[in-house]
Amino acid sequence: MFALAAVAAPGFAKPKLARDPFIENLIGRMTLEEKAGQLSIYSDQTRFDYQRINPASDAVTREQTLDLIAKGRITALFNGIGVAGGRELQKTAVERSRLGIPLIFAGDIIHGMRTVFPIPLGEAASFDPDLAMRTARASAVEMSALGIHWTFAPVVDIARDERWGRVAEAAGEDTYLGSLLAAARVRGFQGSSLKNDDSVLACPKHFAAYGGVMGGMEYSDVDIPETTLRQVHLPPFQAAFEAGALSTMSSFNTIAGVPSTGNHHLLTDILRGEWKFRGLVVSDYTSDEELIAHGYAADGPDAARKAITAGCDISMQSDFYNKYLPDLVRSGALDVAVVDEAVRRVLYVKKMLGLFENPYRSLNEEREKRDIRTPATVALARESARRSVVLLKNEKSLLPLPKSGKKIALIGPFGADRDHLFGPWTIFPDRTAVVSLEQGLRAALSDSSLLTVVAGSGIEEPLAGGIDAAVAAAKSADVVVLAIGEGANMSGEAQARVEIVVPPPQQALAEAVAAVGKPVVVLLRHGRALALTGAVRNADAIMATWFLGSETGHAMADLLFGDASPSGRLPVSFPQASGQEPFFYDHGPTGRAQTSDDASFKSRYREVTNEALYPFGYGLTYGSVSYGATAVDMPELSWDGTVTVSAVIANTGKRAIHEVAQLYICDTVASLTQPVRVLKGIRHIDLAPGESKTVTFTLSRHDLAFVNASLKWEAEPGLFKVWVAPSSTAGTFAQFRLLPGIGIKPKRV
Repeated sequence: MFALAAVAAPGFAKPKLARDPFIENLIGRMTLEEKAGQLSIYSDQTRFDYQRINPASDAVTREQTLDLIAKGRITALFNGIGVAGGRELQKTAVERSRLGIPLIFAGDIIHGMRTVFPIPLGEAASFDPDLAMRTARASAVEMSALGIHWTFAPVVDIARDERWGRVAEAAGEDTYLGSLLAAARVRGFQGSSLKNDDSVLACPKHFAAYGGVMGGMEYSDVDIPETTLRQVHLPPFQAAFEAGALSTMSSFNTIAGVPSTGNHHLLTDILRGEWKFRGLVVSDYTSDEELIAHGYAADGPDAARKAITAGCDISMQSDFYNKYLPDLVRSGALDVAVVDEAVRRVLYVKKMLGLFENPYRSLNEEREKRDIRTPATVALARESARRSVVLLKNEKSLLPLPKSGKKIALIGPFGADRDHLFGPWTIFPDRTAVVSLEQGLRAALSDSSLLTVVAGSGIEEPLAGGIDAAVAAAKSADVVVLAIGEGANMSGEAQARVEIVVPPPQQALAEAVAAVGKPVVVLLRHGRALALTGAVRNADAIMATWFLGSETGHAMADLLFGDASPSGRLPVSFPQASGQEPFFYDHGPTGRAQTSDDASFKSRYREVTNEALYPFGYGLTYGSVSYGATAVDMPELSWDGTVTVSAVIANTGKRAIHEVAQLYICDTVASLTQPVRVLKGIRHIDLAPGESKTVTFTLSRHDLAFVNASLKWEAEPGLFKVWVAPSSTAGTFAQFRLLPGIGIKPKRV
C-alpha cells in the first residue's frame, strides 16, 4: 500500500489531452528527431556563463546552438537573458527550422530578477500569501522584460530538516502555509493570462518530497509512507496546479527506492490520473541521466525509456532524449504514442503561452529598459524585507534604538557586506543597487558618525586582529549591533550542514564582544533555522533576518529605529541543538511523552528537552499583546455544518502592532495517529495601543480531514481540540466533537 510502484498501476489510465487540430498537424509532420528535440532543454551558453550556475557539461558554441535550433533539436533554453540575443535565437527557431516551432526561454528565478526580494523562506515569515503574490508578480514583470517565459519556481517542498540547504528556497515546515504560498506565487508569476507579455509560466518543484531527504542530505533518498507523502508533501503541489501552474519539475530523490524522474506512480498515476494535470513535466538538471547512478537504469537508452514512460516529458541538459528516443522507437522498445503524448503536452504549453501567435512575446527592447527596478518594485522589495524579519527576543525593550544620542558599534562580517545580501539562487541581480546594513543605518541616523563599523571576523575564518578591533569598538559604543550568521554560499543547493550553528569564528567574536558588557542586538543572516548557543543565544535582542535582498539596509534601519514594527513569524522551528533535527512542530504523539516533572523512560534526549528554542509561528512585535481564551460557538459540529472558533486579542502596550493570529487543531483520537497540532488558519490584524479585537475562524469537517490508511482524505467523527494562538506552542484550547453524518459510523470513542 505504501510503495510507490515503478510500473503502471491499475485504476488510472494515462490521461490524454484533447486533440487540438493545430497541434496534431504539427505532430503528424514531425520526424522522430524533431519530436525528441521538442522534449529537450539545454542551458543557454550563447548569452550567459552557464557553468556559474550548474555543474559543468560539454561546452556548446553559439554556432552549434543555432544549428541545433535550426534542425528542430531544442525546445527551450534556460538561464540566458537579453532581448537582442533572444530575438536572434527565436528567429532561428521560427524562420530557419522546418516547422517553425518557437522556443521557450526559461530561468531559475527563485526570488527576484534584477530586484531581489527576500529568500522564499524569509518571505514565508510574513505568513502573507498576498505579499508572496505581489513579489512574484513584480519578479515576473522584470524577468519577462529580459526575455524569460518560464521560471523554475516556486519551490514548494515542505522541509523539516534544517540541515538541508534548500530549506532557503522553500516555505518552511508547514503544509498549510506552504500550500497558501505556493498558490499565491503561481498566481503572481502567471498573472491574469499566460499570454500576457509580462506573465511567466510557473514551475512548482521539486516533484516530489524533496524536502524529506534523509539526514537533510542533498540528492539523498526519501523514506516515507505514502500517507505522509500525500498529507505533508503533495498538497502544496496540488494547490499550485489548482492555481493554474502548467509545468512541474521532477525531483532528484528516490521515494521508496524509485527515483522521481522514473516514477510512473508519481508522474502519471497521481499527477495525471488522480489530479488530471494537463501540463508538462521537466526533469531536474540531468536527473534522467542520474537514473543510471541510482541503479535504476542500466544505461542511457534504458534511462531515457524509463523516464519518458514514467511521465517525464522534457529532458534537461543530459541530451538523453535527443540521443536515444528516435532509435528506441525504431527498435520497438518504446511506443511512439508515448513520445507523441509528451510532445502534445509541450506544444500545448507553448500554445497557452501564446508563442505560436507571437513568438517574440517578452522580447521587447522598450520593456527591457522600462520595466527593470521601477520605484514601485524597489519599494516592494523594502516592504517585503521588513515583513520577513522575525523578532525573537527583546529584553527590557532594547529595541527600537534611538536615531540620535547613542553610539552604535555595527560589528560582524555582514555589517558592511554587499556580497551576501541576496542569498542563494540569485543569478541576475543588480549588484550596483544593493543597500548594505551600514548604508541603511547611516542613512537613517541623525548623525552618521554615531555608527562605527568593524568586521571582527570573516564568515568562516578569523581575521587577524579582528576581535581586538571589535572589542575596542564595543567599549566605545552605547550598544552593539552584531551582524552574524551564514554566508550566501552556505545555503541553497548542495549546502547541507552537519551543525546548523553560527560558524565558530563568528561565535568567538560574539563571546568576546558580549564580555564587554554593553547591550547586544544580534542580527542573524541565514537560510535556515539555526541552533543558537552562548553569547548569541543570550543576547539582549535577536532578529532573524534571513537573506533580505536588494533593500536589506533600508528595511533593517526601518525596524531597528522603530519606523516599522516587526511582524514576521517563524516558518521553521529553531531547535535548541543541531542533533534535534529533523524537528517540526506538527509531529505525532508518542506513548511516552516527556513531561516537565518526569523525564525517566520518556521520549527525550539526555542533553535537551523536546521543545524548540523558538517554535514555528513564533514572533514578537514592539508592542505587547495578550490572547484571551479560545472559544467555540457550539460543542458539537454536524457532519455538514461549520463551527466558529474565536479569541479576543488585545494590544496591552504603548505601540501599534500588526499581529498574526494562528488557528491550530488536534484530532485527539484517529485511525492513524495525527499531529499534536496542525495549522488551519491565519488572520492578520492591526491593533492600536489599548485596542482589542475578536478574531474568528470557521471550520468544517473538510478542514479536519487527513489521509487515512486507504489513502483518502477523510474526516472521522470524534473529539477535536482547537487553539487560537500566537505560535504553535502557545494559547489555551477549546474543544468540540464532530458528529457522524447519515450512514457514517463512529469509528472511535
